[in-house]
Amino acid sequence: MAHLAHYREAHPMPFVITHWINLVAMILLIVTGFCIHFPFWAGFMGIARGVHVFCGFILFLNCIIRVLMAFFVKSSPTGGTHNQVTDYKTWLPQADNRHQLGAWIKYYLFLKKDHPLGAKLGVPQKISYLAIPLLVIVMFYTGLCLWAPTMGWGLMAGGTDLVGGLMSMRIIHYFLMYVFICFMFIHIYLANIEGISPTLLMFFWKEHGGLVYDTEKHTIVGEDDMKHSEKA
Repeated sequence: MAHLAHYREAHPMPFVITHWINLVAMILLIVTGFCIHFPFWAGFMGIARGVHVFCGFILFLNCIIRVLMAFFVKSSPTGGTHNQVTDYKTWLPQADNRHQLGAWIKYYLFLKKDHPLGAKLGVPQKISYLAIPLLVIVMFYTGLCLWAPTMGWGLMAGGTDLVGGLMSMRIIHYFLMYVFICFMFIHIYLANIEGISPTLLMFFWKEHGGLVYDTEKHTIVGEDDMKHSEKA
């Protein structure tokens, strides 16, 4: 089936930058996290811990900045249009796809050949993406509970006591890492299930032609046959 066009308005440059920061920070956190939990190279431990803590703060701050930007920066609410709305509206139920949860689940499970058209994010994407800021906050908190300079603070010490001590907190922090890893693979799958055009747009700002969508009539109104090479 034909797909909606991918325009830069869907991912303004501030969101492209925060996405790159998230990617780099998450990869470094995962790599250094494994190095810390499985210290196969003693001489690297100090560097791994330093990079891990630094990237933890970067990921947390970047997450907060991205959430705040959603209330000030505009983006298109769907593919195939240059029209824009304040970004947070694209994360909430939209007239274009609030009725499509069942259809999207069938599509992702290969029970349906074609996916619904309308709205930039499918319903399962909205749900998973809304959960990520909460996961980042919880992950950051558990990290502070394990970090020597902050583990003795009242809020952190209280949380550690609540879960049964530092070892329990360490286990929680460790297994949350696997949640991040699973999310990354699911995110890549959901974003690129119909092709790599969304990734090329997010990372390299490359637009791609396709169906044109009318956000007021909630219907396809034409097709834009632009090529990758026409816009960088």
